[in-house]
Amino acid sequence: MEKTQAFNPYMPSYEYVPDGEPHIVGDRVYVYGSHDKFNGWNFCLNNYVCYSAPLDDLGDWRYEGEILRREQDPEAKGLMLFNGMAAPDMLTGPDGRFYLYYFIGGTKMISVAVCDEPAGKYEFYGYVHYEDGTPIGKEGGPLQFDPGIFLDDDGRLYLYTGFGLKSNPIILEGSKPSLEGPMCYELDPKDMLTVKKGPMHIGVCGEANSKGSGYEGHEFLEASSLRKFDGRYYFIYSSLQSHELCYAVSNEPTKGFVYGGTLISNGDIGLLAYNGKTKGGERTISTASNDTGNTHGSLIEINGQYYVFYHRQSNRKQSSRQACAEKIRFENGKFYQAEMTSCGLNEGPLEGKGRYPAHICCNLYGKKKTKFLSMIKRPFFGVPYLTQDEPDYKEEEGKNPPKQYVKNVCDKSVIGYKFFDLSNTKKIKLLISGNAKGRVEVWGKDRCLGSKRIELLKDVASVTVFLEGGSENEPIFIHFEGKGHFSFYEFTLE
Repeated sequence: MEKTQAFNPYMPSYEYVPDGEPHIVGDRVYVYGSHDKFNGWNFCLNNYVCYSAPLDDLGDWRYEGEILRREQDPEAKGLMLFNGMAAPDMLTGPDGRFYLYYFIGGTKMISVAVCDEPAGKYEFYGYVHYEDGTPIGKEGGPLQFDPGIFLDDDGRLYLYTGFGLKSNPIILEGSKPSLEGPMCYELDPKDMLTVKKGPMHIGVCGEANSKGSGYEGHEFLEASSLRKFDGRYYFIYSSLQSHELCYAVSNEPTKGFVYGGTLISNGDIGLLAYNGKTKGGERTISTASNDTGNTHGSLIEINGQYYVFYHRQSNRKQSSRQACAEKIRFENGKFYQAEMTSCGLNEGPLEGKGRYPAHICCNLYGKKKTKFLSMIKRPFFGVPYLTQDEPDYKEEEGKNPPKQYVKNVCDKSVIGYKFFDLSNTKKIKLLISGNAKGRVEVWGKDRCLGSKRIELLKDVASVTVFLEGGSENEPIFIHFEGKGHFSFYEFTLE
């Protein structure tokens, strides 16, 4: 059976599921994450949902439905909707049931829900607590946040948690930050809730203790996740830079972690890569190829290939985040920073024939360059951006879903896609609309493949650019220079 091509973002364009934690159950991979509301005024405003895909077809993602609602948590009742359902993690317990560990802002505790299926209807189970029944975080101390849960081969159970930014009063809400790095608790696997030992600091440094540690510039912020590969422990986290996922490595799960490197940046910062800044030329490692924001995710091995899961921002603000994933190189115990692409989970470059949505771009910027986004929308002048044509959408509504597209393509805009097999591609057709006059150029890695003058007057138009000189592993950078602006919906390769 023919496999489905995989794109980034790998979920539907109207779906906003950041903070993805991938886990294999049987012959499928399941992703658990937060759930942003499109154009929401804060993070994580929707209930938890789950998506899954067959291990042998990572382009065929299935919506599993809503798995947990905010009001099911006793301590969340009565809290303002500002307090979103933050990044969860899932674990298959020793009893064969599935445990979802999560955090709701304002509760100050780590909650747990349980289900008999990996993506069924979870029921509230309890709060992680000390032996006397006091929930961790309930009576002060460093903020519990973004739980990562890990069951070791010897049956010992560990919870990793924490938030390391001292200047965020909204998230901290009176709690202390984890300035010395993430916290670890050993839990009792018999009930999955009771603390046997902890909190412990595992050696991953925060803002207060990084000098001389090797973590300088990449100190712990949030997004704790632990994985084990080839007998060693890999702690994945978001650094104080926020746009990057980093990792640390140790021979033990509770101590001795040393900084390993960057896994991915959602602006490709720190990675020397082609992104069209000089019409296909090589960019500097300190500049971003997209508007950046926070990111969160983890690592997984599937069929001998390693992948990093993360998210990107859209809609000119931080809180419309989308799930992405990339292949990542792993050699001799070391991970090497992955490049953002459009082909992500695909087995190779995308086909040079067929129709593709514009929103699968992996580079996007204009003459105003890029910036780290906030909760307030970035002004659109000189900025092309991703958005959708209808309000927030839920599968259960049964309506026609909205479509994401690139809006406000204006002078000096660049829209990048990686990678395609263009060895036999003769032309590209762009579906666009707006008021614009100028030239569209299509660049590959280091040369112009074709160009076309355009003049648009509101109506939707198909613009054909003939291509020459594409290779089997070629990026596509669409440049526009001229007056006015237009929206970009899709392109067809022939």
